[in-house]
Amino acid sequence: LGEIVLDPACGTGGFLTNAIEHIRANEVHNIEDRITLQKTIKGSELKPLPHMLALTNLILHDIEVPEIVYDDALSRELTSITPKDRVDCILANPPFGGTVSDGMETNFPANYRTKESADLFLILMIQYLKDSGRAGIVLPDGSLTGDGVKQRIRQKLLEDCNLHTIVRLPNSVFQPYASVATNLLFFTKGTPTKEVWYYEHKLPEGQKA
Repeated sequence: LGEIVLDPACGTGGFLTNAIEHIRANEVHNIEDRITLQKTIKGSELKPLPHMLALTNLILHDIEVPEIVYDDALSRELTSITPKDRVDCILANPPFGGTVSDGMETNFPANYRTKESADLFLILMIQYLKDSGRAGIVLPDGSLTGDGVKQRIRQKLLEDCNLHTIVRLPNSVFQPYASVATNLLFFTKGTPTKEVWYYEHKLPEGQKA
């Protein structure tokens, strides 16, 4: 309670509502705690329908005035994110497999510019985290194995953050929306990565996610 939780690509707000329920069940005991919770859940969503559903979802979870911005989080220049904008925790499943709008990548330093939205979101989320801030995100395999700009972004993640856990998900998790292999990444900003715990989650034969 009191930590700022952000999802910069929140969709219908599923990660945020789970954070709300977790905090409420463990730490909200009075009206002051409830007010604190109201002020510390934040999100951003580009598409109109998911944005409306996210607002509705948070209202139904007792957030009276949801702080869900109707905007593309990638449209903000990276250098404009200052210490007052930084957050304690990020939970996100950013869009992957698509490309960003023309010119959007110029909001990022030249050595990290790419059209792949998932890679830009990773740089954005590292920037948004406070020192000792924590993140749990979904990323496609390509972000962990690609060359060129992907390798430079991956190097920044490993140098600026402690990527302590990777969980490889079954290929069917996001079907029929996406068929690419994906991973859960858990990291803390402020210290470099020294050791990664890796787990490959496999479904029993014939079972779908």
